[in-house]
Amino acid sequence: MNKQSTAYFSALSAVLLWSTVASAFKISLRYLAPIQLLFYASLSSCIVLFIIILSQGRSHEILGLKKKDWIISLTYGFLNPFLYYLILFHAYDLLPAQQAQALNYTWAITLSLLSVPLLGQKIRRVDIFAILISYTGVLLISTQGNILSLKFESPTGVGLALLSTLVWALYWIFNTKDPRDPVIGLLLNFICSLPMIAVYMFFTGGWKIQLPGLIGAVYVGIFEMGVTYVLWLKALKTTTNTARIANLIFISPFLSLVMIHFFVGEEILKSTLIGLVFIIGGLLVQSAHK
Repeated sequence: MNKQSTAYFSALSAVLLWSTVASAFKISLRYLAPIQLLFYASLSSCIVLFIIILSQGRSHEILGLKKKDWIISLTYGFLNPFLYYLILFHAYDLLPAQQAQALNYTWAITLSLLSVPLLGQKIRRVDIFAILISYTGVLLISTQGNILSLKFESPTGVGLALLSTLVWALYWIFNTKDPRDPVIGLLLNFICSLPMIAVYMFFTGGWKIQLPGLIGAVYVGIFEMGVTYVLWLKALKTTTNTARIANLIFISPFLSLVMIHFFVGEEILKSTLIGLVFIIGGLLVQSAHK
């Protein structure tokens, strides 16, 4: 298998796995509180990322970390996974999975908006056009097609889903200044976030769990937060055409809707499908002009 074939295989594997996680979130939340799902998924992610680093013979890189690396990870770990996933899981708890996962894909638009004040980038006309397209999709999904009425099934859930995109975008903006290896950095972030998650869970009385929920949390930790991230990085590193690989991610939300229908049992609304087309259309317009 040549390098480009390896890149496509890794990328498509990542896309397929990411397409399953919205269903895994929703099914796991039938048995777990959002903070419980976050704790056990984060713990699983720490374990799998550590095993990956050991298998690559890079354990010496962890031992050679300096104090400032851990201090950086306290900040990053607070944003992701602690704050981001706590907000996102609460959104999934309140909304149908099809709505939550579609709204979450607007994080790239949020990123472009935040890049103006935080990174000094200029907003272009095409960016404004892309934002209008994507947020038309947000309104379609949030109101189930009744845009003129502006009646939301769960205003809190929609607000949390959009707030999660703000936290995720902030995390990636700060992450651009992180000189560490991305997998090492991610492991440190998860390790540093575990005490925060545990304290929050202790004060909210969330230690009791059910086995189906624990299995779901482990799945989320491995395939949303761990292995899939490494596969995606591998694809980007080995490809000869980054744009082609990056655009594969747009397959994921549509595959996810299929899985939500069959595994979660939700009837996929026309408004969700059309709204998602608007969101992805806005993202494609924006990326095509970069």
